[in-house]
Amino acid sequence: MYAIVDIAGQQFKVEKGDKFFVHRLINDEGSEVSFDKVLLIDNDGNVKIGKPTIKDAVVKAKVLTHLKDDKVLVFKKKRRKGYKKLQGHRQQLSEIEIQDIVA
Repeated sequence: MYAIVDIAGQQFKVEKGDKFFVHRLINDEGSEVSFDKVLLIDNDGNVKIGKPTIKDAVVKAKVLTHLKDDKVLVFKKKRRKGYKKLQGHRQQLSEIEIQDIVA
C-alpha cells in the first residue's frame, strides 16, 4: 500500500516505514504529525484518486530529527565587468518516518 501526499508544498510517494527528508516542520522532534492532503492511495491495485484530495484519508508520521542539508553555493559573475558575487545557504530539513496510511 502506498500513497501520494502533499507535504509542505511538495508531493511524495510514501509507504509505511519509509524515512525521508522534507522542508522544516514546526513540530518538535519525536512528535506525531498527520498529513491530510492525500492525493492518491493504491491498496494492492485498488486505486483511489482525489479531486483534488481524498476525504478522510490521513498519513500519520513521526518527526525523527531536524537538521541542515549540505551547503549550496550560488555564484554570480558578469564577464569583463569585474562583478563576482558568492552566496550560499544550508536548507533546513526535517526527517520523518511514516507510521500509518489511513484511507
